[in-house]
Amino acid sequence: MSTSFYPIAELNGADAAFGPRNLFAIMPKMDDIPQEFQRRSTQWNKLVSAWFFCGLKSLELTPKEGVDKSAALRHVKAIMASFEPKHEHKEAACAYLLSQWFTDPKWEVAK
Repeated sequence: MSTSFYPIAELNGADAAFGPRNLFAIMPKMDDIPQEFQRRSTQWNKLVSAWFFCGLKSLELTPKEGVDKSAALRHVKAIMASFEPKHEHKEAACAYLLSQWFTDPKWEVAK
């Protein structure tokens, strides 16, 4: 089984909270993201949308082999927190990255 996936950036707490100085260095280009993520038609897009707009009460993800769960989530949170990219690019990138690094997403939306 291949453990090849998009590289996970090493980010500190401030980078995760506000986004790193060069966000586009840790974010796939829109043209490199598969169409299903750009069309917002995956379970991962639904997860990112719920997380972004409503917040999550709970989130369960199974990291793929070789993935540091904390580092991967910090990477995704840094993209979500940034004001730099257009929302469509941000959602597609986060959904794609989550699909690269995790399986079996289960979440509950905050109410």
